[in-house]
Amino acid sequence: MYADKYSRRVKLDPGSLTLALLLNGTIVAGLIAFAAPTMFTRIADPGIDVINIPLPPPPPPNPPMPEVKNKAATPKETAAIPDTVVPTPPVDHPYVAPPTPPGPLGGTIDGGFVTPVKPAPVLIGAEIDKRFANGFQPEYPPGERRDGHEGRVTVRVLIGTDGRVKQVERVSAASDAFFAATQRRALEKWRFKPATRDGAPFEVWRTMSVSFVMKDED
Repeated sequence: MYADKYSRRVKLDPGSLTLALLLNGTIVAGLIAFAAPTMFTRIADPGIDVINIPLPPPPPPNPPMPEVKNKAATPKETAAIPDTVVPTPPVDHPYVAPPTPPGPLGGTIDGGFVTPVKPAPVLIGAEIDKRFANGFQPEYPPGERRDGHEGRVTVRVLIGTDGRVKQVERVSAASDAFFAATQRRALEKWRFKPATRDGAPFEVWRTMSVSFVMKDED
């Protein structure tokens, strides 16, 4: 009778049972963790492996250039050429130079300065004076006429500032008699208009030729 009385009073409380189980589980878990700490060891992060790649060594510097010493220039031997003087024959008809074209502002530039251009002189050669043209033919040498000889004479004459012949030079002649007759006539009778430079007369050489031809007399 008593046994049934106590048996009906004792009842299991669900809430108390749950609490008891939680407490017991906590204790058991603590014992396990204390006994075996390695079971809960945290795995470390392996991270990133850094590998240093060696760089190629820099190229060696260029070797210094060898110093080149300037060698003194050896003068070349040159053969001495003697100066040759070539005589220039006198000009029979003076050359009249063409006018030089003017530069900027009527002159030429030299070092930044304008140098006036000097005009070339105006040259006029000697001409036969037509008033005395009939007296230029020399007299026929009698001996050459008698022998029937004909010929030609070329001479160079120096004409003075007055238009007269001052000197006669032989270039070619068929005979001495023809040259003598020509020389005599040139000094006595030949007259020229003198050569001028800018209007002023000056002496000049001129080449002249005459012919000795026999004519039939009527």
